Amino acid sequence: MSDARETIAAGRGVLGIELGSTRIKACLVGDDLEVLAVGAHEWENAFVDRRWTYSQGEVESGLQAAYRDLVADVRRRYDVELGALAAVGVSAMMHGYLAFDAAGELLVPFRTWRNTSTGLAAEELSALFGVNIPMRWSIAHLHQAILDDEPHVREVASITTLAGLVHRRLTGRDVLGVGDASGMFPIDSATHDYDETLVQRFDDLAAGRVPPLRELLPEVLDAGADAGALTVDGAAFLDPSGVLAAGALLCPPEGDAGTGMVATNSVAPREGTVSVGTSVFAMVVLERPLTAVHHEVDLVTTPAGDPVAMVHCNNGASELAAWAGLFTRFAAAAGTPIAPDAVFEILFREALQGDGDAGGLLAYNLLAGEPVVQLEEGRPLFVRTPDSRLTLANFIRAQLYAVFGTLGLGMRVLASEGVRLDRMLAHGGLFRTEGVAGRFLAAALDAPVAVGESAAEGGAWGIAVLAAYTASGAEVDLSTYLTDTVFRTAEFRTVEPDAADVEAFASYLERYEAGLALQRLAITL
Repeated sequence: MSDARETIAAGRGVLGIELGSTRIKACLVGDDLEVLAVGAHEWENAFVDRRWTYSQGEVESGLQAAYRDLVADVRRRYDVELGALAAVGVSAMMHGYLAFDAAGELLVPFRTWRNTSTGLAAEELSALFGVNIPMRWSIAHLHQAILDDEPHVREVASITTLAGLVHRRLTGRDVLGVGDASGMFPIDSATHDYDETLVQRFDDLAAGRVPPLRELLPEVLDAGADAGALTVDGAAFLDPSGVLAAGALLCPPEGDAGTGMVATNSVAPREGTVSVGTSVFAMVVLERPLTAVHHEVDLVTTPAGDPVAMVHCNNGASELAAWAGLFTRFAAAAGTPIAPDAVFEILFREALQGDGDAGGLLAYNLLAGEPVVQLEEGRPLFVRTPDSRLTLANFIRAQLYAVFGTLGLGMRVLASEGVRLDRMLAHGGLFRTEGVAGRFLAAALDAPVAVGESAAEGGAWGIAVLAAYTASGAEVDLSTYLTDTVFRTAEFRTVEPDAADVEAFASYLERYEAGLALQRLAITL
């Protein structure tokens, strides 16, 4: 403890901040990148005027609340004030649309990745570019606004991501890490910058409607680059109490997908990561380009700029969490209250007792539209036949399978392309209960799944690692830094796919795919 206290007091701590879909998390690490303290703030997107959004006020107050919680944790553990930092990194949910005028004022409420109202724009741009442009990408949102002749378009002077916005507030610089930038517009893997040929195509398409893309988009930086310093205004924005000093170095802001890869040391070819939260996505580092365009697969990059195939599913563990909340309330109503984390532990352990095919039960976790299965809206459903085996174990198993349902369909596309995996590394709170979600994910992917000690900290720790990498001078490539420095002594729990589990999940997935007709019908009701 004395070493940690001295590290903090001397201003050598490194801060990672991640704005996730349901939680803003702050993670302070020390010289050896061990977690010294954490802080968090719960928040939730709102569905306003048929769009998923968070307000600017919620971003500001949520960041400050998470940082304040971190400061309290530092004080509680070490009896010291957090007055200075060596480096800072910001990560956030990727994609979406944040458009600003020339004075830096937000023109329309933040449109998050969860919105699926950009289908026409995504289709047109995919055809124009010859690469898949998903509906959640920033360029699809911009083009849809142009197609819809929205009044704000004529005033757009810049667009960025949520991580880019926060970084801009902290440093005054309009930059993005290459991984986050790759969710705004296609990246040229040779230059680690926006694909110039495609930039010109869009500029020709949108001529006279918006400024040239190079003026609108943030500057792209690789991992390890100097992305500015914490300004006096930035320090006051993060810590209104005035205790935090300016001057900390900042790394390029990144998206949650890239920081998840860093947090699991999966930035080399034939490796990948699966992140589970409100959404669920897989990132697989490619050995070679894919042979065809697939609507289920995005082409993005690691924070170092290496090409990645991404299978992104809008719907993750939210529906499962809602059911867990129901059981939590039941326990309280029965006079035997159980902590929410313990409820998850109990339910997950029970799922292991279920039938391999979940007893014929079928669950859909689709609270929002799901582009992987070409649904513009979603409806959470639970379906069973009269002869199905309705037990608690089968019910929870079906809900866990549902978390990986659309992911399994998307990963089949990569398998058809001959993409090979040595292992997938998983992170997110879903994997805190050992031997459950990791086992089912291994069955869904038919590949080994590893979970590390940092799995629950996830992207907040991952962006802290990237900030430390920048502060180190980035004298070696990112993969080497992670392997030789960060994860040199790390331990991973690896689950090999069980043949019976693989067969059972495949059977479930066939029923899941066939039952999507129910989703399409439910949307019309």
